[in-house]
Amino acid sequence: MSTDLSALFRRYLSTMVLNSLATAEAAGLNATDYYALNLLDLSGPLTSGELAVRTGLTTGATTRLIDRLEQAGYVRRAPDPADRRKVMVESVAEPAGLDKVLKGTRSRLGAVFQGYSAEELATLRDYFERASAAYGEATDELIASRDA
Repeated sequence: MSTDLSALFRRYLSTMVLNSLATAEAAGLNATDYYALNLLDLSGPLTSGELAVRTGLTTGATTRLIDRLEQAGYVRRAPDPADRRKVMVESVAEPAGLDKVLKGTRSRLGAVFQGYSAEELATLRDYFERASAAYGEATDELIASRDA
């Protein structure tokens, strides 16, 4: 990756993270709660242990996270059908006003994507899928080395 492309990519990631932080705050959430809700939305129900690993929180902090989200009405705890000793956490509602908070971001990104041809969008889709997998593998590697 050339230096220019690397710097551009880092700037993209930084602005994306800052937008997520601002979105969380505007929705009345802290960044970790917003991230956890996004994880649940993308992956479906997770055990509290899986949520702890994916957020990097201790089990105690994860319990408090789940308590906050449950009290706000965004998640619920349910028995794991495969192992009733475990608890699944599942999303039940989107934070109030999140659509309104995300409206500006979504419309701006929609305008960006409309500027691409079908072939270019296919390339972007391929990139996002491959980059997501690469980031996931790198994250798993970092978590494993942290836990070792």
